[in-house]
Amino acid sequence: MATHLLQIKVHQRLLRAAFLLTASLLLSACISSQLYPSGVPATQPIPAPTTRAPKIGQEWVYNVRNVFNQELVDVVTERVVSVGEQVRIQRSGAKAGPLPDEIQSPWGYVLQDAHWNPPQKFIKPMPLWPEQLTSGFNQFYKTQYQVLGYPDGIYYWGMSMKASQWELIQVPAGQFLTLKYHDEMPYFESNDVFRVGNIRDEDVWFSPEIGRWVIRRGTGRYITNGVAWANAYWEDYLQWELVS
Repeated sequence: MATHLLQIKVHQRLLRAAFLLTASLLLSACISSQLYPSGVPATQPIPAPTTRAPKIGQEWVYNVRNVFNQELVDVVTERVVSVGEQVRIQRSGAKAGPLPDEIQSPWGYVLQDAHWNPPQKFIKPMPLWPEQLTSGFNQFYKTQYQVLGYPDGIYYWGMSMKASQWELIQVPAGQFLTLKYHDEMPYFESNDVFRVGNIRDEDVWFSPEIGRWVIRRGTGRYITNGVAWANAYWEDYLQWELVS
């Protein structure tokens, strides 16, 4: 019985690895003209930096672009409106208008996350950036979430976070020293009953100096009954870039 379960787990891992490789190759073919953010590798700061604390009125403005065609989807402003036991970040888009708030509790751990669609309210807060600001940080977290506005459903959410290196990265807002890390959400549960498999991943360039990322680039894919991973559906593929 144990051998059979081990074979199943190995088979699942191989399928997942094959899917990620295929998706990466297909994506590269589809968007060969899309430039991946390129920073200059930097050494690990000693001592490790601390993340800037939130302050009411602190604000970040991002260009949000479609990675597939570089279309400017929106310009989103995020502003700290309250601090304390909870940190509330008010969000609005130049095109979309008011967006759901982000709530952190405590700072650095998201309780209400409006980055993905649909917005999520976690049962246990999840880290937004590595708990240790060092290259090589690697951790897996799991919790459950509710869809904002729909408290009756509870869904599984798991996330691996791995920091690869420090980089100096140039964006319209200037040059920043950032810790680059990768988030992967394998096989999370969707509130959409027609989805039978889901996966998301993103690359983030986080600046402790401003307490926020300067670039965040991610997407997801999912399948429904009868659809193979090779033909999985794409979610939006977006890149957020700090402009001020």
